[in-house]
Amino acid sequence: MMDESIPRNDNGKDAVPYDLHLMTEPYGVPCMVEIFHFLCSLLNVVEHTGMGLRANSLTFDEDVPLFALGLINSAIELGGPAIRHHPRLLSLIQDELFRNLMQFGLSMSPLILSMVCSIVLNLYQHLRTELKLQLEAFFSCVILRLSQSRFGASYQQQEVAMEALVDFCRQKTFMVEMYANLDCDITCGNVFEELANLLSKSAFPVNCPLSSMHILALDGLIAVIQGMAERISNGSVGFELTPVNLQEYTPFWMVKCENYGDPEHWVPFVRRRKYIKRRLMIGADHFNRDPKKGLEFLQGTYLLPEKLDPQSVACFFRYTAGLDKNLVGDFLGNHDEFCVQVLNEFAGTFDFQDMNLDTALRLFLETFRLPGESQKIQRVLEAFSGRYYEQSPLILANRDAALLLSYSLIMLNTDQHNVQVKKKMTEEDFIRNNRHINGGNDLPRDFLSELYYSICKNEIRTTPEQGAGFAEMTPSRWIDLMHKSRKTSPYIVSDSRAYLDHDMFAIMSGPTIAAISVVFDHAEYEDVYQTCIDGFLAVAKISACHHLEDVLDDLVVSLCKFTTLLNPSSVEEPVLAFGDDAKARMATVTVFTIANRYGDFIRTGWRNILDCILRLHKLGLLPARVASDAADDSEMSSDPGSHGKPLTNSLSSAHMQSIGTPRRSSGLMGRFSQLLSLDTEEPRSQPTEQQLAAHQRTLQTIQKCHIDSIFTESKFLHADSLLQLARALIWAAGRPQKGSTSPEDEDTAVFCLELLIAITLNNRDRIGLLWQGVYEHIANIVQSTVVACALVEKAVFGLLRICQRLLPYKENLADELLRSLQLVLKLDARVADQYCEQITQEVSRLVKANATHIRSPMGWRTIASLLSITARHPDASESGFEALTFIMADGAHLSPANFVLCADAARQFAESRVGQTDRSIQSVDLMAGSVSCLVRWAQDAREGTAEAEAAKLCQDIGEMWLRLVQGLRKVCLDQREEVRNHALLSLQMCLTGVDEIHLPLGLWPQCFEMVIFTMLDDLAEIAQGNPQTQKEYRNIEGTLVLALKLLTKVFLHLLNELSQLSSFCKLWRNVIGRMEKYMKLKVKRGEKLLELIPELLKNTLLVMKTKGVLVPTSTLGGDNVWEQTWLHVNKIFPSLQSEVFPNHDSEPLHSSPVLGESASDQTE
Repeated sequence: MMDESIPRNDNGKDAVPYDLHLMTEPYGVPCMVEIFHFLCSLLNVVEHTGMGLRANSLTFDEDVPLFALGLINSAIELGGPAIRHHPRLLSLIQDELFRNLMQFGLSMSPLILSMVCSIVLNLYQHLRTELKLQLEAFFSCVILRLSQSRFGASYQQQEVAMEALVDFCRQKTFMVEMYANLDCDITCGNVFEELANLLSKSAFPVNCPLSSMHILALDGLIAVIQGMAERISNGSVGFELTPVNLQEYTPFWMVKCENYGDPEHWVPFVRRRKYIKRRLMIGADHFNRDPKKGLEFLQGTYLLPEKLDPQSVACFFRYTAGLDKNLVGDFLGNHDEFCVQVLNEFAGTFDFQDMNLDTALRLFLETFRLPGESQKIQRVLEAFSGRYYEQSPLILANRDAALLLSYSLIMLNTDQHNVQVKKKMTEEDFIRNNRHINGGNDLPRDFLSELYYSICKNEIRTTPEQGAGFAEMTPSRWIDLMHKSRKTSPYIVSDSRAYLDHDMFAIMSGPTIAAISVVFDHAEYEDVYQTCIDGFLAVAKISACHHLEDVLDDLVVSLCKFTTLLNPSSVEEPVLAFGDDAKARMATVTVFTIANRYGDFIRTGWRNILDCILRLHKLGLLPARVASDAADDSEMSSDPGSHGKPLTNSLSSAHMQSIGTPRRSSGLMGRFSQLLSLDTEEPRSQPTEQQLAAHQRTLQTIQKCHIDSIFTESKFLHADSLLQLARALIWAAGRPQKGSTSPEDEDTAVFCLELLIAITLNNRDRIGLLWQGVYEHIANIVQSTVVACALVEKAVFGLLRICQRLLPYKENLADELLRSLQLVLKLDARVADQYCEQITQEVSRLVKANATHIRSPMGWRTIASLLSITARHPDASESGFEALTFIMADGAHLSPANFVLCADAARQFAESRVGQTDRSIQSVDLMAGSVSCLVRWAQDAREGTAEAEAAKLCQDIGEMWLRLVQGLRKVCLDQREEVRNHALLSLQMCLTGVDEIHLPLGLWPQCFEMVIFTMLDDLAEIAQGNPQTQKEYRNIEGTLVLALKLLTKVFLHLLNELSQLSSFCKLWRNVIGRMEKYMKLKVKRGEKLLELIPELLKNTLLVMKTKGVLVPTSTLGGDNVWEQTWLHVNKIFPSLQSEVFPNHDSEPLHSSPVLGESASDQTE
């Protein structure tokens, strides 16, 4: 029997010569067949006792069946896989043995039930490929019925059935094969789903303490889960599972697989079948509510053709579970032509080959409810009898005989089993009623008698159950099962790879997590705790590896409840209570193990994890550096003597001492020292040994959690998870409120902000992902804070720190980062004043480290604004000026993008009275020195760029220069003598030292008007002011002298260029006009001014004469330089003309206009 090298035909049956040889050999297969047949006959209880097994189970002798079952079990264990090579033996096992096992499976004897389950387990291990439908029947009709008390099973039966199920679950591929072969087959039940639900429900202790049954069910559930987790370790998760989607109609009952042995073929095949099965179930639900809409739904999902055909609708009725059998019966009995066609096709789906008429009729009427109207009954029975006669014509002469006999059986059934019928039909009556129906002849008496007694003993149910619970295995159903087993698709054998685990786990994850959680909640022993924890970790692993984020979130939510950290603390010493609670400690370690291992796949669960972290923070149990980021290491001094203290020029938590209420000591040792400390004011007793032990356990638990790794390793988190973690931190911090908040709430908000900044810095390569949320959170804090506190301090300096760190790496985000610093400008004045010095120091550091990375005007505008507001702050101005000097000195970091902004900032420092006068003078020097940059840029533009571009750049440079001299003009009005005089000299330098820039000629009249003349007018107004003003502006006359000298020097320096202008005459009149105005000023010690003006004017006229600008002409016109000159000069100094032009007669000037053109006109 063990020899497996047997020649076989293609159909799998033994070849005839071989069979004959075996049958004639002594002690061969015939012997085994006879022995097996004998052992099975010992199990035919009904034949021996004449009663059902459950009718008198307790009085039934157990020894005989136990003897038979024991021998059968041994034979299967030893013979094993070889049995499948012997068709007669295999057939005996498939039919007779299994049928008897099904009966004995419902035995009240735990021993018999246990032995039956053991045999079925051995059959599964060795012959499952030949027993697909038999195994389905065993689980549906035995295990699932006995495991639930609602079917009348005793506790002992339930326990044995559960033990058997757990044994099956420990077979690594059992659940996968149940799912692939049964749940994914439209003609079979969802055995995997039912078994998984059974295990979950059975593990639930409902209103009762935890029992061995609950633990048993939990073991089975965790065995299934750990099997899935192990398959992940086999490295097969990469198998691509594409979503199933039907694009066109194909007959769903004809879907076949090309190769049931190759996962490349069978995995997509079973997933497609499962999809179809699910859609059919949804269609059934729609059909039960409205048959028409149900069929339309299935057409819309390509399960029925666009134009309905009878076969497809018939197969929908035949193979879809959950249909309302009343509606199906009404549809099939309808007189409509299409419904009649569907009825005939429906009957055609049954296999009545070699089947008794009553058995066939029972099977047919189980699938729908027989309508009550006689015409409908007739149509239904006509279809049935036609199909039956087609397949079993041996006794019946024609279709009419089958129809009449079927009618007769229905009538007999009603007569025998309707309580309202008092006088029952006898056997003779039945035989007499069926005379001459078989083509005019009688049917055999034995045949009719057998039918009569079959109906009397076993009613044909014309109102079948609507799929409630698990049906019993009746003889007719067994016959049908054997018929189906010949046609069912091959049994799929799964290997140890995770092909279908994603789909299976999605089905069972919810009930599984709930069941393990309830057991964990009710458990009182650490071994049960550990079993549950193993289950939780396996669930987490599967959820993560199959990307089932929702499941992982649910698991985290469940686990967090067990940490007790989320419960409102009602105990006086929560730390000690936590140390004494093993369950809470195990749950806490598990939560953080999952967060560290599978954080990539956590989404909303981060909120619950953060709640736990915040609770630990409030209890002072977190490690001191939990909120630090990995990049902090770069801030540590490399000097070994520094002991890791932050450097003074780095922005660290040590640097930012909180202004608010001091936090209680944090960190593990902080809590420990608190426990040991003796308060001098309020003496405490020394902690007991138990308290110390509990506290030690708490500390060890927190250390095992590695909470800091969540944040320091956040750079490895998947983008979606990282984003959810950041959102959870913002959510946990709460929305900042205007006004005062409780110290505890502020502490929480500060801690969350620290963590948020840490993960932001850790993820500089993905800052774009986080930035919007981080910025908005910090903005909310800054804009809602009206008093200095730790939170706003952390927000402002955290923002600066982010900018410091990220600017070198994220040029594309530089503008965004720098724009965020405008939040600092929005600080409440009181808050800003308090932090101004530290803010400026940080901005200074930022500028020094990143000046080359700031390129846009927008970015520089923010920096310049921040530096400008420090100019008038007594503490911050020094740092601000230092940063500005860094940018502007020698033009090191000046660029067209920041030139005007920096010049304006320098002007504000120059005008500020906060620092020493020297700083203002240095500021003026910075402004003046910046001209060299303009010269350099102009040269570069002329040499290295196209003409059009160079012209545009030169125009921009001209505008920058004009803004610079306008700024210096304002400083020339400073109250401090040294500052304004130095500004005047610097302005003169900026006006005369720009020849190499080649400024546009048209810019100079603008410059004279907006800068020089405006400055002279403003100074004159100050000099003429009230005594108080004159007191504030000491020695103003010296400034006036310098201003006039500036006027003439600039005018003469530019005389050649200016004389080319058409508006030169007007400009020259304005120059003379300002001198005339200054002659009339009444200022103290104004003698020097009165002496200077004639000299300056004379000198100017001589230069103009020398250069040919001022020459006698005879041209008439308002723009005549000669005429206009003497018209104005003679009003002030009549003798000057004769001094400058001694040989020229000035008289005509007084009598009539001089004819002639101006020098510029001649030139033009």
